[in-house]
Amino acid sequence: MTNLPNYQIPTEMRDFAEKSVDQARKAFEGFMTAAQKAAGSAEDAASNAQTNVKGLTTKAITAAETNINAAFDLAQKLVRAKDLQEVIALQTEFAKSQMANIQAQAKEFGTIVQNAASSVTKK
Repeated sequence: MTNLPNYQIPTEMRDFAEKSVDQARKAFEGFMTAAQKAAGSAEDAASNAQTNVKGLTTKAITAAETNINAAFDLAQKLVRAKDLQEVIALQTEFAKSQMANIQAQAKEFGTIVQNAASSVTKK
């Protein structure tokens, strides 16, 4: 091993290798910058999605509570009804009221989902 030839690397080759390493480093730095930016965008999208899901869940719970309370109110009225005609009238009124409530709730849910989808596509 001590008898290795004394080979000098030409200056041009060293310059070329150095430039190649510099270019590779710059390309890697560009890749890392893009990856970090993409990760930040993903975090923002996840945060927006979480906020939208939380809002939708809160609205769903509120709607369920409203609907259940309406059913309890109906049950209380039905128990106090004096005859079958009053029962039918109460049930008819309840059905109409619930249909209106459900339509309003569905519209509200649709708006929330549409806004959530819109906020995701804007990012």
